[in-house]
Amino acid sequence: MNLETLRHEWFGNVRGDLLSGLVVALALIPEAIAFSIIAGVDPKIGLYASFSIAVLIAFVGGRPGMISAATAATAVLMITLVRDHGLQYLLAATVLAGLLQIAAGVLRLGNAMQFVSRSVMTGFVNALAILIFMAQVPELIGVPAMTYVMVALGLAIIYLFPRLTTAIPSPLLAILVVTAISLAFGMDLRVVGDMGELPSELPIFLLPDVPLNLDTLLIILPYSAGVAAVGLLESLMTAQIVDDLTDTGSDKNRECVGQGIANTVTGFFGGMAGCAMIGQSMINVKSGGRGRLSTFAAGIFLLFLILVLGDFVAIIPMAALVAVMIMVSIGTFSWSSIIGLRSNPRRSSVVMLATVVTVVWTHNLAIGVIIGVMLSGVFFAWKVAQIFRVTSTLSEDGLIRTYRVEGQVFFASSDRFASAFDFKEAVEQVVIDVTAAHIWDLSGVAALDRAVLKFRREGAEVELKGLNEASATIVDRLAVHDKPGALDQLSAH
Repeated sequence: MNLETLRHEWFGNVRGDLLSGLVVALALIPEAIAFSIIAGVDPKIGLYASFSIAVLIAFVGGRPGMISAATAATAVLMITLVRDHGLQYLLAATVLAGLLQIAAGVLRLGNAMQFVSRSVMTGFVNALAILIFMAQVPELIGVPAMTYVMVALGLAIIYLFPRLTTAIPSPLLAILVVTAISLAFGMDLRVVGDMGELPSELPIFLLPDVPLNLDTLLIILPYSAGVAAVGLLESLMTAQIVDDLTDTGSDKNRECVGQGIANTVTGFFGGMAGCAMIGQSMINVKSGGRGRLSTFAAGIFLLFLILVLGDFVAIIPMAALVAVMIMVSIGTFSWSSIIGLRSNPRRSSVVMLATVVTVVWTHNLAIGVIIGVMLSGVFFAWKVAQIFRVTSTLSEDGLIRTYRVEGQVFFASSDRFASAFDFKEAVEQVVIDVTAAHIWDLSGVAALDRAVLKFRREGAEVELKGLNEASATIVDRLAVHDKPGALDQLSAH
């Protein structure tokens, strides 16, 4: 990376990055506390993690402007570990999860993002928007009536103020105005301080107090592997979304390594594992954040707010932050995907809806994305299998039958390939022309073997021609029709 790129990523948008970083920091506080409560640990564990991960990922991440911190996706995976073994094992699992993510980046597993279809991405985004909104619902149930008024006021400021000026991010103004009005009129509203006590000291370096033996490794490895996988999946999906929003690219493998470094270091500073946050990343982008400075500022402002201005932050009404998160959920949801349900290919819509339903039902982004990717793969294989045909011609003397195969021969089309031949026809020679075909896998090779051997069993001479280089390689390596005793193996092959 050259000096000009570094300058652009860090100082190409200083004012916008600093202001958006402040907005993100304010929104991070209640979420970090809530995620700590989910995991069953002290609120400071989530707050320290959010500070540490955000600052570190600003330097080592592969996607400028993306916010990483403690998240619900990783917190829910740690509940059982904390309950059964305690905080120190959570910290050890965080360190190991980071090391696994670094290994994934070194192995270039970030390239796997190319196999995630647009339908899965859309389903992921829509599901996350729904989950973000659902997370605000508890703050709107059983609360004073003025809470709804303040939320409405916050939303009005967020959406209307940019029509006057974009000099100040409207979410930040909404937080300040709602807080000021709440204090001026002495409103009895739920505030950030009600979520939990804010820490009053800097995090310190410490080694997790666990035995360094195989038993400890066996305890934490399943949790670390789950956190590493879910964290990378959510981070890479979020990076792709921010890429699209900002019309810029990012290094997915560097992001894997960066997330790993951030989690590993965070575990040594008393923080829990985290990953990229689509909600906070959307706040950052929509508030004008684009560079690494915005992510760094979010982490530094977060620490400053909880240590220096903790008393002031504690009195911010949750209604103000709920308004910001509702704005995020509305902006995150792909409304065009609803309109496109009628016009888009049916299979694409099924993949999108299946991803949404699975994520919302399980509250697990990884499961939803895996289901979506699997469905996409099945539908793609089925579609490719349909672009396949076998035609044949008989020579004028009636002694040579030529079969011309067109399309892809693999597990999904192998049955159609096998049924396309007339093995009982009395001909002396059969030519199987695969010039316009490609043989992909063991199923395709096995189907070809069966066809050749069945014709030979009926007494016909078989010529196979037109294999391209890749097909010839797999046929030469796996096929048995030219090997001794092949006819005897026909029934078992």
